[in-house]
Amino acid sequence: MRLVIHFLHVGFGSLNQPVLEVVQAYRPLVTKRNANVRVYLSSYRIGDYPEKLVDISGQGRVAIIGNALDFRPPEARRQYEAEVYNPFNEFAALGLEAAPLDLRTYFGNPRALSDALRKFGMVWLLGGNAFLLMRAIRQSGFEDVIRPMLAADEIAYGGFSAGAVVATPHLRGIELMDEPQQLAEGYDADIIWKGMGIVDFAIVPHYRSDHHEAEAAEKAVAFMKATQIPFKAMTDGDVYAIHNGQGEHFLSSRVKQSALSP
Repeated sequence: MRLVIHFLHVGFGSLNQPVLEVVQAYRPLVTKRNANVRVYLSSYRIGDYPEKLVDISGQGRVAIIGNALDFRPPEARRQYEAEVYNPFNEFAALGLEAAPLDLRTYFGNPRALSDALRKFGMVWLLGGNAFLLMRAIRQSGFEDVIRPMLAADEIAYGGFSAGAVVATPHLRGIELMDEPQQLAEGYDADIIWKGMGIVDFAIVPHYRSDHHEAEAAEKAVAFMKATQIPFKAMTDGDVYAIHNGQGEHFLSSRVKQSALSP
Protein backbone atom coordinates (compact mmCIF):
# COMPACT_ATOMS: atom_id res chain seq x y z
CA MET A 1 0.00 0.00 0.00
CA ARG A 2 1.48 3.35 -1.05
CA LEU A 3 0.64 6.35 1.09
CA VAL A 4 1.29 10.00 0.38
CA ILE A 5 3.11 11.52 3.35
CA HIS A 6 3.84 15.05 2.12
CA PHE A 7 0.48 16.61 2.97
CA LEU A 8 1.18 18.61 6.09
CA HIS A 9 1.79 21.85 4.22
CA VAL A 10 -0.88 21.36 1.57
CA GLY A 11 -4.24 22.31 3.03
CA PHE A 12 -3.60 20.68 6.42
CA GLY A 13 -0.93 22.97 7.79
CA SER A 14 -2.26 22.86 11.36
CA LEU A 15 -1.89 19.10 11.60
CA ASN A 16 1.47 18.19 13.04
CA GLN A 17 1.12 14.55 14.17
CA PRO A 18 3.78 12.51 12.30
CA VAL A 19 2.16 10.83 9.32
CA LEU A 20 4.53 7.87 9.56
CA GLU A 21 2.88 6.95 12.86
CA VAL A 22 -0.48 6.92 11.10
CA VAL A 23 0.86 4.67 8.36
CA GLN A 24 2.41 2.24 10.83
CA ALA A 25 -0.84 2.02 12.78
CA TYR A 26 -2.50 0.16 9.90
CA ARG A 27 -0.99 -3.19 10.83
CA PRO A 28 -2.33 -6.76 10.86
CA LEU A 29 -5.10 -6.81 13.46
CA VAL A 30 -7.05 -9.20 15.58
CA THR A 31 -10.00 -9.16 13.16
CA LYS A 32 -7.80 -10.55 10.39
CA ARG A 33 -6.31 -13.29 12.54
CA ASN A 34 -9.39 -14.65 14.26
CA ALA A 35 -12.70 -15.56 12.67
CA ASN A 36 -14.51 -15.48 16.03
CA VAL A 37 -14.39 -11.71 16.51
CA ARG A 38 -17.81 -10.05 16.74
CA VAL A 39 -18.04 -6.32 16.06
CA TYR A 40 -20.90 -3.90 15.38
CA LEU A 41 -19.98 -0.29 14.58
CA SER A 42 -22.55 2.39 13.81
CA SER A 43 -22.42 6.02 12.77
CA TYR A 44 -25.32 7.03 15.01
CA ARG A 45 -26.94 5.13 17.85
CA ILE A 46 -27.74 1.52 16.91
CA GLY A 47 -28.13 2.25 13.20
CA ASP A 48 -30.57 0.67 10.79
CA TYR A 49 -29.73 -2.98 11.47
CA PRO A 50 -30.87 -3.82 15.02
CA GLU A 51 -31.39 -7.47 14.11
CA LYS A 52 -27.69 -7.78 13.30
CA LEU A 53 -26.82 -6.13 16.60
CA VAL A 54 -28.92 -8.67 18.49
CA ASP A 55 -27.29 -11.52 16.58
CA ILE A 56 -23.76 -10.26 17.20
CA SER A 57 -24.47 -9.59 20.88
CA GLY A 58 -25.18 -13.26 21.50
CA GLN A 59 -28.13 -11.91 23.52
CA GLY A 60 -25.87 -11.49 26.54
CA ARG A 61 -25.90 -8.52 28.93
CA VAL A 62 -24.63 -5.29 27.41
CA ALA A 63 -22.20 -2.98 29.23
CA ILE A 64 -22.91 0.59 28.16
CA ILE A 65 -19.80 2.76 28.38
CA GLY A 66 -20.51 6.48 28.23
CA ASN A 67 -17.10 7.96 29.03
CA ALA A 68 -16.98 9.86 25.73
CA LEU A 69 -19.51 12.20 27.39
CA ASP A 70 -17.64 12.77 30.65
CA PHE A 71 -17.00 16.40 29.70
CA ARG A 72 -20.69 17.13 30.21
CA PRO A 73 -22.00 17.93 33.71
CA PRO A 74 -23.83 14.96 35.28
CA GLU A 75 -27.13 16.83 35.48
CA ALA A 76 -27.00 17.70 31.77
CA ARG A 77 -26.32 14.07 30.93
CA ARG A 78 -29.26 12.88 33.05
CA GLN A 79 -31.56 15.43 31.42
CA TYR A 80 -30.47 14.41 27.93
CA GLU A 81 -31.02 10.74 28.77
CA ALA A 82 -34.47 11.50 30.18
CA GLU A 83 -35.65 13.81 27.40
CA VAL A 84 -33.75 12.92 24.23
CA TYR A 85 -31.97 9.59 24.14
CA ASN A 86 -31.77 6.69 26.58
CA PRO A 87 -29.50 3.87 25.36
CA PHE A 88 -30.77 1.52 28.06
CA ASN A 89 -34.31 1.81 26.74
CA GLU A 90 -33.00 1.29 23.22
CA PHE A 91 -31.45 -2.04 24.16
CA ALA A 92 -34.45 -3.04 26.28
CA ALA A 93 -36.62 -2.59 23.17
CA LEU A 94 -34.38 -5.19 21.48
CA GLY A 95 -34.84 -7.61 24.37
CA LEU A 96 -31.31 -7.04 25.66
CA GLU A 97 -30.44 -6.25 29.27
CA ALA A 98 -28.03 -3.33 29.58
CA ALA A 99 -26.15 -1.85 32.52
CA PRO A 100 -23.72 1.07 32.84
CA LEU A 101 -19.99 0.52 33.12
CA ASP A 102 -17.90 3.58 33.97
CA LEU A 103 -14.26 3.19 32.98
CA ARG A 104 -13.25 5.88 35.48
CA THR A 105 -13.99 3.37 38.24
CA TYR A 106 -11.16 1.23 36.88
CA PHE A 107 -8.47 3.83 36.20
CA GLY A 108 -5.21 2.13 37.16
CA ASN A 109 -6.97 -1.18 37.91
CA PRO A 110 -7.30 -3.28 34.73
CA ARG A 111 -7.65 -6.51 36.71
CA ALA A 112 -10.86 -5.26 38.30
CA LEU A 113 -12.06 -4.12 34.87
CA SER A 114 -11.41 -7.60 33.47
CA ASP A 115 -13.50 -9.14 36.25
CA ALA A 116 -16.30 -6.65 35.57
CA LEU A 117 -16.35 -7.23 31.81
CA ARG A 118 -16.69 -10.99 32.26
CA LYS A 119 -20.21 -10.37 33.53
CA PHE A 120 -21.23 -9.09 30.07
CA GLY A 121 -21.63 -10.50 26.59
CA MET A 122 -21.11 -7.22 24.78
CA VAL A 123 -19.72 -3.74 25.33
CA TRP A 124 -21.40 -0.72 23.74
CA LEU A 125 -19.43 2.54 23.65
CA LEU A 126 -21.49 5.69 23.20
CA GLY A 127 -20.66 8.68 21.05
CA GLY A 128 -19.17 11.90 22.34
CA ASN A 129 -15.54 12.97 22.21
CA ALA A 130 -13.31 10.25 20.74
CA PHE A 131 -10.13 11.65 22.29
CA LEU A 132 -11.62 11.74 25.78
CA LEU A 133 -12.87 8.18 25.27
CA MET A 134 -9.38 7.03 24.24
CA ARG A 135 -8.00 8.53 27.44
CA ALA A 136 -10.53 6.51 29.46
CA ILE A 137 -9.63 3.40 27.49
CA ARG A 138 -5.92 3.88 28.12
CA GLN A 139 -6.17 4.88 31.79
CA SER A 140 -8.42 1.90 32.63
CA GLY A 141 -6.49 -0.66 30.57
CA PHE A 142 -9.65 -1.40 28.57
CA GLU A 143 -7.79 -2.09 25.32
CA ASP A 144 -5.46 -4.68 26.87
CA VAL A 145 -8.44 -6.38 28.51
CA ILE A 146 -10.88 -6.37 25.59
CA ARG A 147 -8.59 -7.52 22.76
CA PRO A 148 -7.89 -11.03 24.12
CA MET A 149 -11.55 -11.37 25.14
CA LEU A 150 -12.60 -10.52 21.58
CA ALA A 151 -10.09 -12.96 20.11
CA ALA A 152 -11.42 -15.72 22.39
CA ASP A 153 -15.04 -14.84 21.45
CA GLU A 154 -15.82 -14.12 25.09
CA ILE A 155 -17.41 -10.77 24.32
CA ALA A 156 -18.60 -8.63 21.39
CA TYR A 157 -17.58 -5.04 20.72
CA GLY A 158 -20.04 -2.38 19.63
CA GLY A 159 -20.26 1.38 19.56
CA PHE A 160 -21.36 4.41 17.60
CA SER A 161 -19.67 7.63 16.53
CA ALA A 162 -16.77 8.07 18.99
CA GLY A 163 -17.34 4.49 20.13
CA ALA A 164 -16.73 3.34 16.56
CA VAL A 165 -13.81 5.71 15.93
CA VAL A 166 -11.75 4.36 18.85
CA ALA A 167 -11.98 0.86 17.36
CA THR A 168 -9.81 2.01 14.44
CA PRO A 169 -5.99 1.99 14.30
CA HIS A 170 -5.58 5.76 14.61
CA LEU A 171 -7.56 8.91 15.33
CA ARG A 172 -5.69 11.01 12.77
CA GLY A 173 -8.16 13.30 11.01
CA ILE A 174 -10.79 13.04 13.75
CA GLU A 175 -9.37 16.22 15.30
CA LEU A 176 -11.28 17.94 12.48
CA MET A 177 -14.46 16.73 14.19
CA ASP A 178 -13.61 16.37 17.90
CA GLU A 179 -11.49 18.56 20.16
CA PRO A 180 -8.35 16.59 21.12
CA GLN A 181 -7.76 18.72 24.23
CA GLN A 182 -11.21 17.97 25.67
CA LEU A 183 -10.74 16.88 29.31
CA ALA A 184 -12.78 15.97 32.36
CA GLU A 185 -11.92 15.49 36.01
CA GLY A 186 -9.47 12.64 36.59
CA TYR A 187 -8.23 12.49 33.01
CA ASP A 188 -4.62 12.77 31.86
CA ALA A 189 -3.89 15.67 29.53
CA ASP A 190 -1.79 13.77 26.97
CA ILE A 191 -3.53 13.29 23.62
CA ILE A 192 -3.77 9.65 22.55
CA TRP A 193 -3.69 9.33 18.78
CA LYS A 194 -3.46 5.58 18.43
CA GLY A 195 -6.77 3.72 18.53
CA MET A 196 -7.43 0.12 19.56
CA GLY A 197 -7.04 -1.34 16.08
CA ILE A 198 -10.03 -3.67 16.30
CA VAL A 199 -10.67 -2.86 12.63
CA ASP A 200 -7.97 -1.98 10.09
CA PHE A 201 -9.38 1.23 8.63
CA ALA A 202 -10.36 4.69 9.82
CA ILE A 203 -14.01 5.63 10.33
CA VAL A 204 -15.62 9.00 9.64
CA PRO A 205 -19.11 9.06 11.19
CA HIS A 206 -22.04 11.37 10.33
CA TYR A 207 -20.91 11.73 6.71
CA ARG A 208 -23.55 13.55 4.64
CA SER A 209 -26.07 13.12 7.44
CA ASP A 210 -28.61 15.33 9.16
CA HIS A 211 -26.17 15.86 12.02
CA HIS A 212 -24.37 18.90 13.41
CA GLU A 213 -20.99 17.29 12.65
CA ALA A 214 -21.75 16.57 8.99
CA GLU A 215 -19.72 19.55 7.74
CA ALA A 216 -16.73 18.54 9.86
CA ALA A 217 -17.10 14.99 8.53
CA GLU A 218 -16.63 16.32 4.99
CA LYS A 219 -13.30 17.82 6.08
CA ALA A 220 -12.25 14.56 7.73
CA VAL A 221 -13.06 12.61 4.56
CA ALA A 222 -10.99 15.09 2.52
CA PHE A 223 -8.10 14.49 4.94
CA MET A 224 -8.38 10.70 4.59
CA LYS A 225 -8.39 10.96 0.81
CA ALA A 226 -5.44 13.36 0.76
CA THR A 227 -3.34 11.00 2.88
CA GLN A 228 -4.63 7.79 1.27
CA ILE A 229 -5.42 6.36 4.68
CA PRO A 230 -7.88 3.45 4.37
CA PHE A 231 -11.22 4.64 5.68
CA LYS A 232 -14.96 4.21 5.59
CA ALA A 233 -17.25 7.23 5.54
CA MET A 234 -20.42 6.26 7.38
CA THR A 235 -23.76 7.98 6.99
CA ASP A 236 -26.07 7.93 10.01
CA GLY A 237 -27.88 4.61 9.80
CA ASP A 238 -24.84 2.84 8.32
CA VAL A 239 -23.36 -0.12 10.16
CA TYR A 240 -20.10 -2.01 9.78
CA ALA A 241 -20.38 -5.50 11.23
CA ILE A 242 -17.96 -8.39 11.63
CA HIS A 243 -19.44 -11.82 12.28
CA ASN A 244 -18.43 -15.35 11.37
CA GLY A 245 -15.16 -14.07 9.98
CA GLN A 246 -16.79 -11.67 7.54
CA GLY A 247 -16.80 -7.87 7.65
CA GLU A 248 -19.49 -5.94 5.77
CA HIS A 249 -20.54 -2.30 5.46
CA PHE A 250 -24.33 -2.07 5.54
CA LEU A 251 -25.74 1.16 4.13
CA SER A 252 -28.41 3.18 5.87
CA SER A 253 -32.00 2.67 4.78
CA ARG A 254 -32.07 6.27 3.51
CA VAL A 255 -29.03 5.74 1.29
CA LYS A 256 -30.37 2.48 -0.08
CA GLN A 257 -33.75 4.08 -0.83
CA SER A 258 -32.01 6.99 -2.58
CA ALA A 259 -30.05 4.55 -4.74
CA LEU A 260 -33.27 2.87 -5.81
CA SER A 261 -35.01 6.13 -6.72
CA PRO A 262 -35.28 6.87 -10.47
